[in-house]
Amino acid sequence: MQTLKLVAVSAGLSSPSSTRLLADRLLQAARYRLAEQEYAVDVEVVELRDLAVDVAKNFVTGFPSAALEEAIGKVTAADGVIAVTPVFTASYSGLFKSFFDLIDPTALTGTPVLLGATGGTARHSLVLDHALRPLFAYLRASVSPTAVYAASEDWGSGGDEYTEGLPARITRAGTEFADTVAARPTRHSSDDSLIPFEQQLADLRLN
Repeated sequence: MQTLKLVAVSAGLSSPSSTRLLADRLLQAARYRLAEQEYAVDVEVVELRDLAVDVAKNFVTGFPSAALEEAIGKVTAADGVIAVTPVFTASYSGLFKSFFDLIDPTALTGTPVLLGATGGTARHSLVLDHALRPLFAYLRASVSPTAVYAASEDWGSGGDEYTEGLPARITRAGTEFADTVAARPTRHSSDDSLIPFEQQLADLRLN
């Protein structure tokens, strides 16, 4: 069975964090879609708040800590990356930008990336197109057509006849992203120790 590696980068600062929650939901939607297609899926989440000091020190010293180097390695080796940031001053967070500034500009070339952002009001949803897409275009990533913005009022909302609710948007974005990941050659060999995809589907339904 072919194994695909997905890594979510969450720049949320609080605990619990709506940014981390959105990253987890997008990761789950993508994983479910890939499991339907009989892929084994290895998932990891990089919490940037745990690396904030390491990121700052790297800019001063020019050398990454072991933890930061490991996190960057996970992101650049992934078959697909989910990148989610809170919105500060109508843009991505400084920590989010600083982390991706440390990644070689060619390291994500062609890598499928799914974008997400969270904020207190829907007025900041344009950050996805005005800030995040240009950043990952510079990094030469293959950005999914559907990105997801979650305002505070979106959580628990099912939408209406004119607007898709957050769960529907997450499912659509995760499905598109997963299909893009599946269409690219994997960087990872199969691992017989992974849970069979039928069990993955069952586990995901329980969640």
